[in-house]
Amino acid sequence: MTTASIPRGDRRISPVFLGIVAVTAVAGWATWTDFAAQPGLAVFLFVTGAWIVSLCLHEYAHARTALHSGDISVGAKGYLTLNPLKYTHALLSIVLPVLFVIMGGIGLPGGAVFIERGRIQGRWKHSLISAAGPLTNVLFAVVCTAPFWLGLLDGVPPVFRYALGFLALLQVTAAILNFLPVPGLDGYGVIEPWLSYKVRRQVEPFAPFGLLFVFAVLWIPEVNRVFFDMVDVLLGSLGVGDLERYCGYDLFRFWREANPLCEAG
Repeated sequence: MTTASIPRGDRRISPVFLGIVAVTAVAGWATWTDFAAQPGLAVFLFVTGAWIVSLCLHEYAHARTALHSGDISVGAKGYLTLNPLKYTHALLSIVLPVLFVIMGGIGLPGGAVFIERGRIQGRWKHSLISAAGPLTNVLFAVVCTAPFWLGLLDGVPPVFRYALGFLALLQVTAAILNFLPVPGLDGYGVIEPWLSYKVRRQVEPFAPFGLLFVFAVLWIPEVNRVFFDMVDVLLGSLGVGDLERYCGYDLFRFWREANPLCEAG
């Protein structure tokens, strides 16, 4: 199955998505050039815009993989346009993940697009559809961290480096958390086709609460500390230091008084 069978209007990139990309680009330019009077606001717009773009591509990856696996209904639902307003759970897919970033600096994509699983044959295809989303976050994490582990940051403005470091943190946490085998998250979707019918029926009622359950558990200090220690080790191995991660999050919360060290670079 290819996009050739989908009407052109159902696969044309949405102006909403292009608008988000434009805002992200302008905010990134303002962050790089120090054009903004308030660097924190520029960092907030850049990181939030880039995060929403990654969320859109996360959901698009699910839909595109489903299309090639046999579910042609994703076209009529608008999932191939990258328009976040077309997602089945716009609140779970966009609003809650952005709130999670603001509240705890945690990247956690929300509810996925609605896939008509009955149209798809084969357990491997079902698993791949679920894995496609978080694999997109892995790709984003590679792109965001590449300047660090390739040593390409000479001459890069500190504030932009901080923003990139924080964005890398979000992508890494999103990839890790979404691969957890928790009902409602993509990690569970990967293994679900291989479980017995009885187990799937028993777990099904808990799926709508999986996302909130994970976020609630991460608020437990001991769990939060262990999780972020693991993330810090991973990012550190990729060249993203504590300063970049801390200052990126500090500047992102522009409504609070920023650490002068982060503003000055």
